[in-house]
Amino acid sequence: MKSPNIIFLIVSGIISCGNLLGQELISNVNPLIGTHKMGHTFPGACAPFGIVQLSPDTDTIPHNINGKYKKEVYKYCSGYQYSDNTIVGFSHTHFSGTGHSDLGDILVMPTSGPLKLNPGTSDNPASGYRSPFSHNNEISQPGYYEVLLDEHQIKAQLTATERTGIHKYTFPEEKKQRIILDLSHGIYNYREKVLWANLRVENDTLLTGYRITNGWARVNYTYFAATFSKPIKNFGFTDHRKPNYTGFWRKFNMGRNFPEMGGKQVVSFFEFEDDSQEIEVRVALSAVSTQGAIKNLKAETNGKSFDQIVSETQQKWEKELSVIKIEGEKDQKEMFYTSLYHTMINPSVYMDVDGKYRGIDHQVHEAKDFTNYTVFSVWDTYRALHPLLNLIQRKRSSDIINSMLAHYRQSVHDALPVWSHMGNENWCMIGYHSVSVLADAINKGIAINKEEALEAMYKSSNVPYYDGTSYYKELGYVPVDKNGSGNSITLEYAYDDWTIYQTAKNLGNKELAENYRKRAGYYHNVFNPEVKFVTGRKSNGKWVKDFNLLHTHGEGFIEGNSWNYSFYVPHDVDGLIKTMGGEKQFTQRLDSLFTKDLPEEFFEATEDVTKEGIMGNYVHGNEPSHHIPYLFAWTSKPWKSQYWIREIMNRMYKNDIDGLCGNDDCGQMSAWYIFSAMGFYPVCPGSSEYIIGAPYLPI
Repeated sequence: MKSPNIIFLIVSGIISCGNLLGQELISNVNPLIGTHKMGHTFPGACAPFGIVQLSPDTDTIPHNINGKYKKEVYKYCSGYQYSDNTIVGFSHTHFSGTGHSDLGDILVMPTSGPLKLNPGTSDNPASGYRSPFSHNNEISQPGYYEVLLDEHQIKAQLTATERTGIHKYTFPEEKKQRIILDLSHGIYNYREKVLWANLRVENDTLLTGYRITNGWARVNYTYFAATFSKPIKNFGFTDHRKPNYTGFWRKFNMGRNFPEMGGKQVVSFFEFEDDSQEIEVRVALSAVSTQGAIKNLKAETNGKSFDQIVSETQQKWEKELSVIKIEGEKDQKEMFYTSLYHTMINPSVYMDVDGKYRGIDHQVHEAKDFTNYTVFSVWDTYRALHPLLNLIQRKRSSDIINSMLAHYRQSVHDALPVWSHMGNENWCMIGYHSVSVLADAINKGIAINKEEALEAMYKSSNVPYYDGTSYYKELGYVPVDKNGSGNSITLEYAYDDWTIYQTAKNLGNKELAENYRKRAGYYHNVFNPEVKFVTGRKSNGKWVKDFNLLHTHGEGFIEGNSWNYSFYVPHDVDGLIKTMGGEKQFTQRLDSLFTKDLPEEFFEATEDVTKEGIMGNYVHGNEPSHHIPYLFAWTSKPWKSQYWIREIMNRMYKNDIDGLCGNDDCGQMSAWYIFSAMGFYPVCPGSSEYIIGAPYLPI
C-alpha cells in the first residue's frame, strides 16, 4: 500500500485527550438516537460493556409462525421501536444495533388491577399485562432509564451494573402491587424457542431460576437470581404450553404458591402488601449457575441503594467517555458522544465475578488471566470498532482477543469467532474476519500470544466445509453457482488472507507468509476483464451472462452490489486501481458511485439495504462500503474524500430518533463516525496506516 497522498501514523499508545470527570459528559449522550427505523438501538440502562442491558420491549412480534418468517420482526432487533406506544415489559439482554436478533431474557413488568398472564396486543393492551406509555414521560440516559406506565400509573426506574439489572417501581397509593416475571418472552421469539425454564422461590424475597433457549444462539443458558425489597405475599404461574406428561408432579397444585415452577412457556406473578409504594427488584445473570448469579448479585449490589448504583454506573460511563475531548455545538456533541457510547456496549462481559463462564463447547471454564467477553459481530466490527478499541480500550481489547482465542481452543472446528454470542457460534455473515481483529491487535502492540494467534488465524482460514473455502483454495475464488455470496466471500477472504500474510511475515514465518501473499491476490479472479467490475463467475470459469452491476440481490453479493463491492480491496488499493483501468477511470467510478442514482427496484428485496442508508449508489447503511470515501486518497484528488466524508456525516448521522441511516451493528456505524470526526480512518486494519480525511470537530 503506497501513495504520496497517504499519511502513515504509527500508533504507540492510547488516544487520551484529557480527564473530563465532573463535567457531565453523559449529558451529551442521547441513547434514543437510532431507536426509530433502521438504527436498532435500545434506550435502556447498561454499564459499559456489561452483559445486562435492561431495556423496555415494545412489542411481541415473533420471528416466525409455523416456520414462516414474519418480516415485521426485523424492526424489533433491539426489542424497542420509538414509534410504538406500548411497553410489554423490561428484559435484561439486548443487542445494540444488529440486523438479526435473539435475547430479551427474563422480562419483568409491574402491574396492578386484575391478574393477566399474557402480554396482550399493541392494539388492545388492556387484554394483557402490557401498558401504554408516552415519550413525554420517558427519560433515557447512560446507566438510567425511566418511564411512566400509563395503564396503572406505575413509575418505572431502571439501572444496571455489569451483571445485574436493578428495577425500582413506584405504585399509586393503595393499589395492588404485582410483579410479572415472564420466562417465555424473547426477541425474535417463536413458539418453541424456550426449551425449558425453571423458577424456584427460595424464600420470601429471593428467586432463582434459568431458561434454555434455541434461537440465534442454538443453546443459550441464562441463569438468574432475583431479590425483592419486600416479602412476597402471594405468587403463582401458568405454562402456556401444557406438557403432555407431568409424572408425579401432578399430585401438587403447582399453579399457586408452589415454590418450584417449570415449563416451556412459564409466566409467573408475585404479589406484595401495599404498605409502601416502592418495590425494588434486582436481577443478576449468569451463564454458569444460579449460585453464580447470586455471587454476581451480592458482589455488585449488596449494601447499595438504587440511587447509589445509578451514580456509580454513570460515573463509569463518565470515565469511559472521557478518553476523547471535543468542542462543538450541542447537536454535534450529542452525536459524537452518543456514537462513542454506542461503541462501548458490545462486546459484553460474559463471566461471573469468580471468573467462571460457559464456553463455546457449552462447558464451564474459568478465565484466570483475562476477562471473558461475548457478542462478536465480527463481520461488522473488524472494520472500525476493534481498531478503535485498540486505541482507546487497550486492556479491554487484549481481553477481547484472549476471549476469541479461548473460543478457538474450545471450537470443534478449530475456528475463531465468525459471529458468536452467549457461548454459541451462530455463523452469521461471511469471512473469517477475526483474523483481521487479531492482526490489527498484534500490529498495534496489544498484549496477546502472537504465536497462538497466528496458529488460530491459519486454522480458521482452512476449515474445508466453511462457506466455499474449499472452492476458494482450489479455484482461487468462490463460484456464484456454488455459493450465493461467492463474489463477496472471495473479496473478503482475500483481505483476510492479507492480514494473515502480514502477521506471518512480521513473525518471521516466511513459508506461511508466501502462501497467504498469493491468496491475498485472489481478488483478481472475480474481476471481469471486459467490464473491470466484479461479476459472477461460475465453477467452470465462465462469467455469468446478463449480470446486473446495480442489483443487491441474487448477483453474488451480501448487503451490497457490484458497484460497491468492486471497491473492496482495502489491502491493495494500488492493484485495484490498475485492475479498474488506471487512476482516471478509478476516480471517475468513485465520483459516479456517490452521484449515480440507485433505484429502489435494485434493493427492495434486500432487507438490510434501505434508501435511508444510500447516497447516490453508495451504501453507507451497510458495512462493506465504509472505507470507500477514503479511497480518493490514492488519487490526485484527495480533497474529494474530505468532501464526501463530510456529506455522509452531515446527512446520515443526526441527533434524532432516526439519526442512524442503518443498523449500528454493535457499534460499527458509530465507530466510523468517531474515526471520521477525528479526521482519519483504518481503511486496512492489520496495517500501520490510517488514511487522512479531515477533522470534523476541534478535538
